[in-house]
Amino acid sequence: MESIIEKANECLCCKLPMCRKGCPVATNIPEFISNIKNGDIEKAYSILQENNILSSICSRVCPSENQCMGSCIRGIKQNSVQINTLERYVNDVAEEKNIKYNIEIKENIDKKVAIIGSGPAGISCAYELLKKGYKTTIFEKEEKCGGILRYGIPDFRLDKSYIDAVIERLRKSSVKIKNNCEFEKDFSIKDLKEQGYDAIFLGIGATDAIKYSLGIDNKNILTSNDILYNYSIGKKLNLGKTVVIGGGNVAIDTARTAKRMTNEDVYILYRRDRTCMPARDIEVEEALADDIKIIFNTKVLEAKESNGILKLINCIKTKIEEGKVLDIPNSEFEMKVDNVVFAIGLKPTINLQLEKENDIVKIDEYGKTSIEGVFAGGDLTETKSTVCKAIFAGKQAAEGIDKFLRR
Repeated sequence: MESIIEKANECLCCKLPMCRKGCPVATNIPEFISNIKNGDIEKAYSILQENNILSSICSRVCPSENQCMGSCIRGIKQNSVQINTLERYVNDVAEEKNIKYNIEIKENIDKKVAIIGSGPAGISCAYELLKKGYKTTIFEKEEKCGGILRYGIPDFRLDKSYIDAVIERLRKSSVKIKNNCEFEKDFSIKDLKEQGYDAIFLGIGATDAIKYSLGIDNKNILTSNDILYNYSIGKKLNLGKTVVIGGGNVAIDTARTAKRMTNEDVYILYRRDRTCMPARDIEVEEALADDIKIIFNTKVLEAKESNGILKLINCIKTKIEEGKVLDIPNSEFEMKVDNVVFAIGLKPTINLQLEKENDIVKIDEYGKTSIEGVFAGGDLTETKSTVCKAIFAGKQAAEGIDKFLRR
């Protein structure tokens, strides 16, 4: 406790807290830290939960060094306040001491809202609408809720009990949840409107992996989803020597997960250098600790097989000039591999005729789409979204839905 108080005392309690501006969900950081200093963990917990039901999860997976901590005034001349550590501490103590936060429902509104998808955007939207008094139902295509939190972030980074706890709280607070219900397969927007839903939120995540041709179609050329999803449901793939193509956090998670599915070496091949690599430093360090081998300035050109069995990949070394990736002439080389995994990005798959811009659904500041009564957020509406950004999108959409239904 003493070290936590020392960390809390580092907070300058700025009158204009830049840390709060750096937080996508605008957590009142100085206030919850002040309550840690005063020994009032229950109040600190209440502040966090009122703003964000996924606070405990955010403190574990969000890139705080680029968000709240990255905006901390103290960090200009000294180390930033360890905001994520303090937030995690408050949530852990609350769980340990069975401190409860009673969700305050402001009124009882006789309006129904359908939430499609139970990832961070959907959970956040449902939570905010619950507090406002709406009758809310979450539709989730998988057997369990959580979206990317459950099926995209491996359990060695995020214990799934934290997701279970949030979903159970929503259930107990009257949010209805229907699993194994896939949008555009089991039901449509028209169906929901006919069932009396007054507004709809699309919180469908990005599940369609981006990849490019390696010259052959082979069963051992996989995607990050193949690795992460199967691992999350307890299905271990029979992997051998594996190469992961990519340089972001998903590539890191994929490689570390693949390492748990094979006794062979796992490599990450990234076409740029380390300074350009978008993955968080802490995740790169954890990957190296797991004996993941990272090869920079390397691009995979093609794969080769023999009798249907993947044998090797042909690669070329690269260099960066004026921000562009250029192949280095006469630098091609081959690597023997058993599996290649694309982890260069995901995109949403949706057939609904919505107005789009740059391949993402176009919305206003409150998540309103081109279809009356339909709102959206998260991966459908922005690229390179984070958990915290998706939570904010859900919050904004809840505000938009509230305005729409009170017209």
